[in-house]
Amino acid sequence: MWVDHVRIRVRAGDGGNGAVSFRREKYVPAGGPDGGDGGRGGNVVLVAEAGERTLVDFRYRKDFVAENGRPGAGARKHGSDGADLVLRVPVGTVVRDVATGQVLADLAEPGARAVVAWAGAGGKGNAHFATPTRQAPSFAQKGLRGEERELELELKLLADVALVGYPNAGKSSLISRCSAARPEVAAYPFTTLIPNLGVVSRGPGRSFVMADIPGLIEGASEGAGLGHQFLRHVERSGLLVQVVDASGLEGRDPVDDLRVIRSELEAYRPELLGRLRLVVANKIDLAEGRENLARLSAEAAAGGLEVLPLSAATGEGVDAFLDRVEALLATAPAPSREAAVAAPPPPKGRARAPLKEFRVEKQNDGFTVSGEALERVVARLDLENPESLRYLQHLLERSGALQALREAGAREGDTVWVGQVELEYVDD
Repeated sequence: MWVDHVRIRVRAGDGGNGAVSFRREKYVPAGGPDGGDGGRGGNVVLVAEAGERTLVDFRYRKDFVAENGRPGAGARKHGSDGADLVLRVPVGTVVRDVATGQVLADLAEPGARAVVAWAGAGGKGNAHFATPTRQAPSFAQKGLRGEERELELELKLLADVALVGYPNAGKSSLISRCSAARPEVAAYPFTTLIPNLGVVSRGPGRSFVMADIPGLIEGASEGAGLGHQFLRHVERSGLLVQVVDASGLEGRDPVDDLRVIRSELEAYRPELLGRLRLVVANKIDLAEGRENLARLSAEAAAGGLEVLPLSAATGEGVDAFLDRVEALLATAPAPSREAAVAAPPPPKGRARAPLKEFRVEKQNDGFTVSGEALERVVARLDLENPESLRYLQHLLERSGALQALREAGAREGDTVWVGQVELEYVDD
């Protein structure tokens, strides 16, 4: 099964909790805290794999979770990091964040990698919180949760040349004549239901990739036929070739076919017309094909297009067609790529913003304290531990957050939100 568009959910691993531990060796008096740090979780990474051709592996499995970090232990033993979850996708996969619509990565080259969900950091053990006045801290940090995202994966084929045209115009026959690709060929519409790729070899060091795009019809840019599924695959190609059934034996006028397909490309993306340089007049082995060639050539010339007559069935004119394609590819634009906004990694170690950078706002149901550093520290505290709560009280006082809440009108018992953590205001 060939699949080129899916949605999946990914979640990076959570960081391991820091340990609360004290040295209790017989001949080490007042050994002190020795809780180790938790390990970080695993990231979720997408890698473009040349051997992958479809997104079918993501069709039935939608949720992917990386490994969590292990908790710390006594004797300052740090927990191990969680393993990264590596998901292999075809070359040409575009990754979007469903929530924001932003492109996170365009994996247009073999081996290209993108971290799409960053792991949570491990918590620090109680050994980190010992001070001259707090010599036996009985609390540690929790590990942070890993990022969670819903992603849209869209495959856009990477081909140098794309063949476009009506069903039964002869695109499949032409690509099978030029390459080792063997798409189904039959005398009924929409024989080709998926794009086909073929490598055209012209000699040592001379080759290019040709794509057969399933038949377009009038209204394809608005979803008619199969066009809405496959027009995206022409976006990467530097050269578009329209294949026209010059014989008209399918009941369509070749000149009308030329006009309609050009209009659909322009409606989908106007810049695609600049890549349509060549028109193939197929089936000239038939008398009707030769009769219509003059009219078709005149219409193409009026639009600045070059017409090459050939017969995919007999091979007549195919070598001249391939010679011309090679020459045009030398001046064709590079394949387009999506402008990506990479997912930023979380800050390492201590929060980078100062604790005193925050904002207090009055809400209908309480107060919110917004600040990167404060939110990050509070999220990692175990608020069921009394000593951890005392540490939080000291932290809020030292940062000036409690004074700011008093000035904003906070009263005993009011609800205070620091990030996702709900607290109760107590005026000491």
